[in-house]
Amino acid sequence: MDLIKLFELDKLAKKEAGRFNKRRRLYEVILNTAGRAFTGIVGPRGAGKTVLLRQFALGDADSFYLSLDTFAGADLFALAKTLAGKYGVKTLLLDEIHFLKGYEAALKSIFDFLDLRVIFTSSVALSLFESAQDLSRRVKLRYLYPFSFREYLYFKESVLLEPLKLDEIARNAWTSGHMRQGYLFDEYLKGGLFPFSLEEPDALPILENILEKIITRDIPGVAGLRSDEIGSISNLVRFAGKSAPEDINYSTIARNIGVTKYKAEQYVRLLERSFVLNPVLPAGTNVLREPKVLMCLPFRLLYRSYEDAAGGLREDFAAQALRMRCGGLHYLKSTRGEKTPDFLVEEDGKDFVVEVGGKGKGLSQFKGYRAESKLILSHSLEAAGIKKPLFLLGFPPDQR
Repeated sequence: MDLIKLFELDKLAKKEAGRFNKRRRLYEVILNTAGRAFTGIVGPRGAGKTVLLRQFALGDADSFYLSLDTFAGADLFALAKTLAGKYGVKTLLLDEIHFLKGYEAALKSIFDFLDLRVIFTSSVALSLFESAQDLSRRVKLRYLYPFSFREYLYFKESVLLEPLKLDEIARNAWTSGHMRQGYLFDEYLKGGLFPFSLEEPDALPILENILEKIITRDIPGVAGLRSDEIGSISNLVRFAGKSAPEDINYSTIARNIGVTKYKAEQYVRLLERSFVLNPVLPAGTNVLREPKVLMCLPFRLLYRSYEDAAGGLREDFAAQALRMRCGGLHYLKSTRGEKTPDFLVEEDGKDFVVEVGGKGKGLSQFKGYRAESKLILSHSLEAAGIKKPLFLLGFPPDQR
């Protein structure tokens, strides 16, 4: 264990953090979290977890930053003990913890025997969800998603607008400031939601590299897949990217990539917890309990042009934005296959039925459906009756 090298890397990480003068909202949330529990920051590759962790390092003179993808095989508990006992470190910042085999036992020992605060990150939520139950009382998970549209405007344009609840969108309770920013929504959908787009305007080559690492490195490292299964997962993502959202579920995946339905479900779960796919379960009863499998933004653009993928991107955005708001999201499906609105979501104890689409969607989408509030969210600036601009979903309430 080369401590000189590790301290050098810690110093470089803190210097790099000095380049970023804006912070995500999650920074303040974690900073003000009380209690002994360690904090795990979970989110997709490229969402800004490393920058956030380095900002913690820069702001705390008694902290130590360590990237676990360069520390494989070493004794993390022994290092933590040395840092705390000999160097006065009080906060240990561990980046991409899933690269260290047996990290669960190391975290348990650090929690039980050392007076250290630990904040760690992972791009593979699966590794944390399936960790030993011993961590349940020791770790509080926080999610760092890519930018909401609200955050994107703040980081790109230095414009900070008030969040909007669904009821406020329904009541037209937004400001002219919200509406003036709608022209940037297409740029956001094309990759602007990832922080790296602020320095690299063409997000797709970076996104392609991220996807390759997820499929060939992250998922196999956690799930122990055979080499042929890696190819099946790649085919699954390609099938989802090239297909209409309504055509993707466990059954269609199994048929089209040549695996069992059980395997299709397993692969979707792995990709969901690696933040590539976004399965949404149906609402109500008397329907098959297969999810509608959407994609996380903007992976669909790796397989289709923006114009061709626009319909799917709108649904991907809506599902992602609604889930970030309140978690309880379902798609609507009738027993006879007739057209229904897209989503059912609950916020602040109120049900909202949501239809997502272009400019041509109308009240016929809601025929025969009762709900407390109905919204048609269109990819435009139109606001008339129950029609509202889709981009307004991108102003969610702050995470607590």
